[in-house]
Amino acid sequence: MESSLSTWPWDYLGSFKYLLYGPFIAKWFYSRSQEENNMKEATWCFHILIICLLRCTIHSVWNTFSNMLFLTRNRRIIKEGVDFKQVDNEWDWDNFILLQAMIGSLGFYMLQDQINLPLWDFRGFLAIIILHITISEPLYYFLHKCFHGNYLFNNYHSLHHSSPVPQPFTAGHATFFEHIILGGIIGIPILGSCLLGYGSLTMIYGYVLIFDWLRCLGHCNFEIISHQLFEAIPFLKYLIYTPTYHSLHHTEKETNYCLFMPIFDVLGDTLNPKSWEMHTKLSIESGKNGRVPDFVFLAHVVDMTSAMHAPFLFRSFASTPFCTRLFLLPFLPLVFVFMFVMWAYSKVFLATFYNLRGRLHQTWVVPRFGFQYFLPFAAEGINNQIEQAILRADKLGVKVISLAALNKNEALNGGGTLFVNKHPNLKVRVVHGNTLTAAVILKEIPENVSEVFLTGATSKLGRVIALYLCRRQVRVLVSISQFLFRSFQFM
Repeated sequence: MESSLSTWPWDYLGSFKYLLYGPFIAKWFYSRSQEENNMKEATWCFHILIICLLRCTIHSVWNTFSNMLFLTRNRRIIKEGVDFKQVDNEWDWDNFILLQAMIGSLGFYMLQDQINLPLWDFRGFLAIIILHITISEPLYYFLHKCFHGNYLFNNYHSLHHSSPVPQPFTAGHATFFEHIILGGIIGIPILGSCLLGYGSLTMIYGYVLIFDWLRCLGHCNFEIISHQLFEAIPFLKYLIYTPTYHSLHHTEKETNYCLFMPIFDVLGDTLNPKSWEMHTKLSIESGKNGRVPDFVFLAHVVDMTSAMHAPFLFRSFASTPFCTRLFLLPFLPLVFVFMFVMWAYSKVFLATFYNLRGRLHQTWVVPRFGFQYFLPFAAEGINNQIEQAILRADKLGVKVISLAALNKNEALNGGGTLFVNKHPNLKVRVVHGNTLTAAVILKEIPENVSEVFLTGATSKLGRVIALYLCRRQVRVLVSISQFLFRSFQFM
């Protein structure tokens, strides 16, 4: 049986939950069409919608940045990748934004006569910082520690810790009850500053967006803050946490409970003793290459539409079967511009990785789109990109690099023979799908076989197998057929 307030009231709506923003839009349009005294309500609904949009943007941009492995691979804290189960569990990460929009609108209607918000008031920034440090930070620390007690953790907070690899979207992945409390923690400094008469629109925007920015920072899973900053200003490490600091809370759970300021863990004697040492180590080693992959799959961008489904752009799209979505079509001109930027400046980059049977596999991408492979004047540049990727893999100590799709085009580079002939001393094995398939088949043939009956020998794969077997002094009997079966039987 589910605990009270553990599930979201609109879970059953699925994607239709976004219709709940409809009343804000309707109220905005309706109030604008009425008398002047209703403009305050229209303006407030407009600001709530804009803040919600900006909050979603902050989380999405952070998620994009943290999954740009070509920038963050050597700074990653937890080395494992994000699996589809975690993506599914965090699918509704933005529920809290909708909830806090409702809380914000409720607060406005209750106190609209007592609160007047100018665009700017410097005193409001001082007030909200003081209220945050003296109320929100210690309150969050105390409640967070309580949520790690047996009952609250098992029934509520364990959902947040169910994500094995922290991501910016993990920041919003929690129960309805927890986000009601978090909404109160955010609301206290805002409400307090407004009731003191120091509130302003800039203060509200700034506090909410910085709050989300810091939450994403703590869950991004790569170290972005240099240890040199804390060496130059030692006390600063007690005022701002780091991704390493919060990742230790996710892995060990019984330490580092603070919201953003580690000084409360120091005062509460819950500071993980490895926090600073681990942060320094990760920061120093960020300039070094990480683990060398055993296998590299060298792919390329397929087309304009599929480019928008890259994992570091739209994680939700990348985790579902590909299909063309009409609302993405207006972004095609932007992708077209990026295509030219990649053509002019970009090099082969790391896109994804996975571990299989203890071996690290990486996917590198040649920054070229499929149609460019058929442009005669682009061939030399593409081959240069592939060659540099092969030489880089060889220098790193990669065992195998596989040329995928059009990277192995016979007309382009002879299926990779151009590079193998040009660099005869390569240690890395340059292969592609056909050569790998041939290798698997040949590996299955026992050493003592002297005769093989082969069908489909007129295919490219069949010819390779037949010629190799002949070199091994194996007699090859060939059956020519209109169907190119890639099979064999032992004689």
